[in-house]
Amino acid sequence: MGVAFVTPFNEDESVDYDAIIRLVDYQIQNGIDFLVILATTAETPTLTEEEKTKIRKVIIERVQGRIPIVLGVGGNNTRAVVEQLKNDKFEGIDAVLSVVPFYNKPSQEGLYQHFKAIAEASPLPIVLYNVPGRTGTNMKAETTLRLANDFSNIIAVKEASGDITQMDDIIKNKPKTFEVLSGDDAMTYPLITLGAVGVISVIGNAFPKEFSKMTRLALKGDYSNALLIHHQFTELFKLTFVDGNPAGVKSILSAMGLCKNKLRLPLVPTRITTFEKIREVLHALNVKC
Repeated sequence: MGVAFVTPFNEDESVDYDAIIRLVDYQIQNGIDFLVILATTAETPTLTEEEKTKIRKVIIERVQGRIPIVLGVGGNNTRAVVEQLKNDKFEGIDAVLSVVPFYNKPSQEGLYQHFKAIAEASPLPIVLYNVPGRTGTNMKAETTLRLANDFSNIIAVKEASGDITQMDDIIKNKPKTFEVLSGDDAMTYPLITLGAVGVISVIGNAFPKEFSKMTRLALKGDYSNALLIHHQFTELFKLTFVDGNPAGVKSILSAMGLCKNKLRLPLVPTRITTFEKIREVLHALNVKC
């Protein structure tokens, strides 16, 4: 169970580095397997290069090698991504997560050539990230499988297409050295029953212990007990994303006292009605608010 790590902000919208340290400790103490930093949930497009560098440094120093760290390195300018991979220093980073190019809407061949260039430039293993709801382009199973077969350093895909048939196709036909991770909390349980190996989770920011347990139970084949935990969070899955990500999980974290309920424009906090519903669910889960 990996966590798509949020970027906490202070009331003045500056980065809250104390909260970052607090959240890193909270994740590790509650048994997550790896951290994914500076990706979608981190509101990375709103961060300056200086902030991204400092966030990365603070997290690496706090983790101290206790768990792997995956760094978001992607974009819709292939040349810029390749240059970053060639010129950046990746001490303390174990792999990169690279999203399907957004806005440009490339063809499947364009996607293949984009990730081919990344694979040939990357000094680290690569996790592909397919999230058509955000990028506007779905990387089809045949393209993912083509990349998985052609490049040994492309080791996994974070699949958030919502298409269970597509995800099953990848799991069924992938090479043994390639893995499928759920990119959608609500799909994690069913996807593991099909052969996925885990999740890069948003709700795991707030519930690392519970979601790690659910994932491990499912991976061990204890589907009945895993399903009990899955069902406990069904309503929260919906509420977490109804007003967008990471607005939902930040409202949960703020209710739990772990960080402030602040985002940077163009993102805004959840509506008051959503926040009240979240608080009701948290009370039902016996979470102190």
